[in-house]
Amino acid sequence: MELQQSPALNYAPVVPAATATDRIVETSIPSRLDALPWSGFHTRVVLALGITWILDGLEVTLAGALSGALKQSPSLQFSNLDLGIANSAYLAGAVLGALGFGWLTDRIGRKKLFFITLALYLSATAATALSWDVASYALFRFLTGAGIGGEYTAINSTIQELVPARYRGWTDLVINGSFWIGAAMGAVAAIVLLDPAVIDPELGWRLAFLIGAILGLVVLLMRMWIPESPRWLMIHGRPDEAHAIVDGIERSVIGHDQDLTDGRFTKIRLRMRDHTPISEVVHTLFSAYRQRAVVGLVLMSAQAFFYNAIFFTFALVLTDFYGISADHVGWYLLPFAAGNFLGPLLLGRLFDTLGRRTMIMFTYGASGVLLALSGYLFSIGVLSAQGQTVAWMVIFFFASPAASAAYLTVSETFPLEVRALAIAVFYAVGTGIGGVIGPALFGALIDTGSRNSVFAGYLLGAVLMIAAAIVAWRYAVSAERKSLEQIARPLAFME
Repeated sequence: MELQQSPALNYAPVVPAATATDRIVETSIPSRLDALPWSGFHTRVVLALGITWILDGLEVTLAGALSGALKQSPSLQFSNLDLGIANSAYLAGAVLGALGFGWLTDRIGRKKLFFITLALYLSATAATALSWDVASYALFRFLTGAGIGGEYTAINSTIQELVPARYRGWTDLVINGSFWIGAAMGAVAAIVLLDPAVIDPELGWRLAFLIGAILGLVVLLMRMWIPESPRWLMIHGRPDEAHAIVDGIERSVIGHDQDLTDGRFTKIRLRMRDHTPISEVVHTLFSAYRQRAVVGLVLMSAQAFFYNAIFFTFALVLTDFYGISADHVGWYLLPFAAGNFLGPLLLGRLFDTLGRRTMIMFTYGASGVLLALSGYLFSIGVLSAQGQTVAWMVIFFFASPAASAAYLTVSETFPLEVRALAIAVFYAVGTGIGGVIGPALFGALIDTGSRNSVFAGYLLGAVLMIAAAIVAWRYAVSAERKSLEQIARPLAFME
């Protein structure tokens, strides 16, 4: 495995005197993990860790679908302002949770964090069902968001470091795309639980939040057997534990340890450390890897604006411009969710074969062009509600793998020691831009009642996606089928 020249190698921090953990070790762990075929072990990892995105989709969809019930609740009687404050609290929690837990994930390990963040998510979601006023509801939504934000960093890091290189792109895209399975589940659950003929709406919205908590409890049990990342353990001074885990994975996958004497496995030398100084983290993200940081920021911000602007206002478009009643909007979400999940599922393998740069450019570019075209048809009143839904379904068939590719790009193009924090930083920036500016802008445009004004907003989203496609084609890294250490040398790498 020939290591690609990494920009981080230009940085030579002062190395302190050797300590118990600050010693050099030679390992073939990355090569051994990448050589494994896909197996039941990898499938279980994907199921146990990837269901986070299903929970997130369920959570976001339920929160939106329950707005009417919360306003009509005899005990809460929320106003539109109250709902806005609660949604902002969830967003703030997600951003701060990603940053805080992202730093901890790189510092104390992947496994500890994906237990902590999931426990926080399920306890806060259960508490939301018991909310008694605006303040309590907003607090519990903030804590739920913090758990979800932390999950993104810990889970993305773990999956990247356990899945063989040749499957990494498709796996990451499908897992991120599974958000829309949760969105579909949330839409159906809301339709049933908010039907007065089935259950008292005051009880229904509380039961809806309990669904997420119950699912989270099941996932907590599933994660008990997921190992710590051997790559993380090796760098952080625990080589014996790392090798024991890899030995166990090999026996699980192929029935025996791989033969380390046949010359197939390239060794790398690492200087073990108990942590990475924050000054080195900052230098790596914003100086040594400046170009990759720009690519990650552009991709993440463009898709966040595109997604949040349309997804969080599609119900308003259906009700205000097409006269669809609020209690029927959930049915229109189902085909929308189907397109979002099928895109990564069917196009994901091309990211590992045709390559990252080609497919990122194609999916971002296609999304932008299709949004501009459908926006024009919307502006001249050609589309019906069903036609608009089909248009969104096609657009997001391409936009969903594009958005997932942004997370993939950020999580695989930075060194192991800063991977989780890199995911957190770009997720936080992208969510801040898309989550705040996008929905607010489109909400204002929809309030004008002018189709041309909304079309102008769609054009802005289209331009951002096309610009991101150009940036990716010019500057993105061709990371397909390469080891993580080949894409970005660990900061602890020794010649």
